[in-house]
Amino acid sequence: MKAILALLALVSTAKAQTLPGTQPLDPNPDFSAAMVAGIDKFLLRETANAKAARASQWPGDAKVHREHLKTIIGAIDPRVPCKALELVGDTTQPALLAETEKARILRVRWPVLDCVHGEGILIQPKAKPVARVIYIPDADTEPEKLADDAMLAYSGCEIVIPALISRASDFSGNERLGVQTNCPHREWVYRQSFILGRHVIGYEVQNILGLVDYYSGQSEKLPLLVAGLGEGGMIAFYSGALDERISSVYVWGYFAPREDLWQEPIYRNVFGLLREFGDAEIASLIAPRPLVVQHLGFPSVGGPPKAKQGQREVAAPGKIGKPPLDAAKSEVERAKKIAPGDWIMLATEEHGLKEVVSHLLPKEVAAQIVKGIEPVMPNKNEQRAPVDATRQKRMLREMEAFSQRLLFSTETERNNEFWKNLPLPKPDTDIAAGLAAFEKHTAGERDRFWNDVIGRFPDPNMPMNARSRLVRETDKVSIYEVTLDVWQDVFAWGWLCLPKDLKPGDKRAVVVCQHGLEGVPEDAVTDDPSNRAVAYYHAFAQRLAEQGFVTFAPHNPYRGKDAFRTLQRKLNPLGKSLYSVINGQHQRILEWLKAQPFVIADKIAFYGLSYGGKSAMRTPSLLPGYCLSICSGDFNEWVRKCASTDMPMSYVFTPEYEIWEWNLGRTFNYAEMAALIAPRPFMVERGHNDGVGLDEWVNYEYAKVRRLYNKLGIGDRTEIEHFDGPHTIHGVGTFEFLKKWLR
Repeated sequence: MKAILALLALVSTAKAQTLPGTQPLDPNPDFSAAMVAGIDKFLLRETANAKAARASQWPGDAKVHREHLKTIIGAIDPRVPCKALELVGDTTQPALLAETEKARILRVRWPVLDCVHGEGILIQPKAKPVARVIYIPDADTEPEKLADDAMLAYSGCEIVIPALISRASDFSGNERLGVQTNCPHREWVYRQSFILGRHVIGYEVQNILGLVDYYSGQSEKLPLLVAGLGEGGMIAFYSGALDERISSVYVWGYFAPREDLWQEPIYRNVFGLLREFGDAEIASLIAPRPLVVQHLGFPSVGGPPKAKQGQREVAAPGKIGKPPLDAAKSEVERAKKIAPGDWIMLATEEHGLKEVVSHLLPKEVAAQIVKGIEPVMPNKNEQRAPVDATRQKRMLREMEAFSQRLLFSTETERNNEFWKNLPLPKPDTDIAAGLAAFEKHTAGERDRFWNDVIGRFPDPNMPMNARSRLVRETDKVSIYEVTLDVWQDVFAWGWLCLPKDLKPGDKRAVVVCQHGLEGVPEDAVTDDPSNRAVAYYHAFAQRLAEQGFVTFAPHNPYRGKDAFRTLQRKLNPLGKSLYSVINGQHQRILEWLKAQPFVIADKIAFYGLSYGGKSAMRTPSLLPGYCLSICSGDFNEWVRKCASTDMPMSYVFTPEYEIWEWNLGRTFNYAEMAALIAPRPFMVERGHNDGVGLDEWVNYEYAKVRRLYNKLGIGDRTEIEHFDGPHTIHGVGTFEFLKKWLR
C-alpha cells in the first residue's frame, strides 16, 4: 500500500522535485570529478591497509610465495636449455671486444624462451675464476659501458653483463604500418604482454635465470652473485627471490616501499603485487642468503620520452626518483622482522667496497676480489668497448614476436580451460535441465572471472542514502538525477528517465543505458542538437523512456583522462581493476532499482556503447541481476585488439594506457564473457564503419557466442545486427530486441 501511495504521489505531481523514498540532492557542477576524487581516497586507504594485511601471510610457505611471484610477473614459460653461451659477432664486428693480460671481453647471447635470447657482454678471466657474477645495468646503460670498468676485468670473477630493454622509443611501433609511438621500449613490451599474463619484468627475469641455468650446469660450483643497478637492480632482486641457486644479491638503486608503485612507469605495474608483496617481503625470500641494498644510483626518470616527429604521443606518465633513506631503512627493518638475522645490509655512500663484498661473498673469495680490484681502482676506464647498435632492436623484436605468438596459444588455453569444460546438453536433452547444469557450472567460472581477473571488492557496505532531484521534463518523460552511496567516499550517480504515462500500480522494465569514454549520464539522455553527444547516443535513454521503458543512465568513472587512468594504476597493485569499482556501483544501482515501486525487478536490462559496451561485457557477466545485455560499438576479438602490433586499431598504438587487463587473454575473451551472460539474452550492435574493430574479427568472436546459444537450445536469445554506419547507437534491431525480451 505504501508503495502505491508513493507512486501516486510521483505521478500526481508532474514537477515533484525528488523521487519518493529519497532525500533532496544538492546540485553539483561536476559529480564526475567528485566521483573520481572519492574513489581515489578509497583506493589510497585500501593501499595503506594492504601493507598491514600482508602481515598475516608472512613468513608463510616460501615455495608458495615464489610461485605467486613468478605468476604475477609473468615468468611462467618453460626456458630453453642453455648449455653454452654463444658468441655474437661477424666480419665487421668481431665477438672479441678487448683482451688484457687478465681477461677477455666478448659479446655473447644465450637461449631463454622459444626464439628469445638474452644478450650481453662476457668478461672471462684467464685464470681460474673465484666467483661468477651476473651484473645487470640500468635499462638506459649499455653493457659495454660497464665492461669499460677496469675493476671488472681485474676482479678475478667471470662476469656476464646482460642488456635490458631500454627506455628509448626508437623501435616502439610497426614500420610496415607506418605507425611509431613514444612508448619506452619497456612499455612497448608491457602493452603487448600484460593482457596475456606476461610482463617485461618476467621476460627479463627469465633472461637472468637462463644464465643461472647455464652456470648451474657447470661442473665446478662457484659462488653466484647477481647484482643490478636501477632497473637492473629490480631484475636482480626478483631473480634472487625466485631462484635459490643464486648465492647472493646486490641491489643498487631500487629497494624502497612500493605503496607508490602507481606513480612509477607503467612497465613496473604488477597486478596484485601489494596483496602479498612489498620489497621487504620479496627480500625475505632471499634470506638467509646475503643481500645488500645500496641506497644510491636510483635512475632519474621524469616521464616517458618526448614524442619525436612522426611518433604518436601515447606513452603513460610515470617517474622514478630517489626515495628517502628512512623509507629504505623502514623496509629493511620489515624484512628483518619477517626473516630475522644479519642476511640483509643497507649500504650508503659511507660503505666501501670491502664491506659490501665481504657481506655478499665468502670471506676468502671476498679477499681475493678486493685484492685484484684495489690496484686498478684509480684507473677505472681502461677498456673501450664499442656498443652493439643492433642489439636493442633485435632483443625487442624477439620479445614482441614471442608475445604475438601467445595470441594463438592463449586462445588454445581458453579452449582447454573454459570451452571444453562447459556441460553442453546432448541432442534431444531437455533444455531446462541442460540450462540448469550449464548455469551451475558457469557460476564457478563467474567467480573466477570476478575474483582473479576483474578483482572483487566486498559488497557495498554503506547505507544507500538515496538522493534525487528533478533535472528537467519533456512532454513524455520526467528526468531525475540520483546518487547512491556504495563504500566510504564512493558513490553511484545517474539520470533516471520516467515515462509520464506511468499509472498507479504500473511496473515497467528498466534499461540501464551506459555511456562511453569521457561521457556523462546526460550524454545518453540529451536530444539537444548542439550537444555533440547526440551524434553518438541519439538520446537513446530518452527515446526508450518515450516508448514506455524506465531508463537509468549511470555514470561510469572513466572520465578525466589521467585522473581516472590513475585509478587503474592504484587498483592494479591491489589485484583490482576499474571494473572492481564499477561493478560495486552497479550492485548498488541494481539494489535500488529493484526496490522501486515502478520497476519489474527481474526485468532490468543493460545497453552500453563504446566503453559502455565494454561495461556491457564485464558487468552483466558478473551481475545476474541484469536480465539481458546489449554490447554496442565495442564487441571484438578483444585480446587481439589490445595486444596485436599488426592491427592499425590496436590499443598498443593509442593513449588508453589503462585498457589492459592482467591475464585476460589466458582466461576470458569476449566470447567467454558472453558465455557468462548466457542463458540470458545477449545482443551485439555493430556498425560496418565503426573503427573500433573489423567486421571479420567481430564476427569471428561472435560466432563462438552463436554456437554456444544454439548448443544450449536457445539460439533465439542472441542476435547481432550489422548496420551501415559508424561508432554510434543505431537503435533499430536493439530496440526490437529489448521489446521482445522485456515486454
